[in-house]
Amino acid sequence: MSEPGVPPPPPTYNPPPPPPPTGGAPNSDRTMMLALSYLGLLALIPLLTKKEDREIQWHAKHGLVLFGAFAAAWVLLQIVSYALPSEIACLLGCLPWLLIWGAYIVVVILAISKAVKGERFLIPGLSDFADKF
Repeated sequence: MSEPGVPPPPPTYNPPPPPPPTGGAPNSDRTMMLALSYLGLLALIPLLTKKEDREIQWHAKHGLVLFGAFAAAWVLLQIVSYALPSEIACLLGCLPWLLIWGAYIVVVILAISKAVKGERFLIPGLSDFADKF
């Protein structure tokens, strides 16, 4: 028994064990692959490494087609700017280039954000072309 005037020791507290780790690694890998799908030639990484995931394959193909369209527009603008006199080339080359570059960045950001949410961003004409592959 305990002695009089001495309080009993406090009860010991055993915290519950930590929860088991969740499957966060595959999800973060999937998110990274979806983001890479729309970053130009880096779309080849998910296209070649994640062949079993149809969703990542879809996004990678669409990202490559989007980049190809952007590169074709760049080449076309370069040809036009070399064919025109320098004063007109700056006006007719720089402004469209800024508009195309800005549109490409906006489309890439929208496509990545939708891909991470599990949705698809369809681009008329380009998506139909990418679906043929």
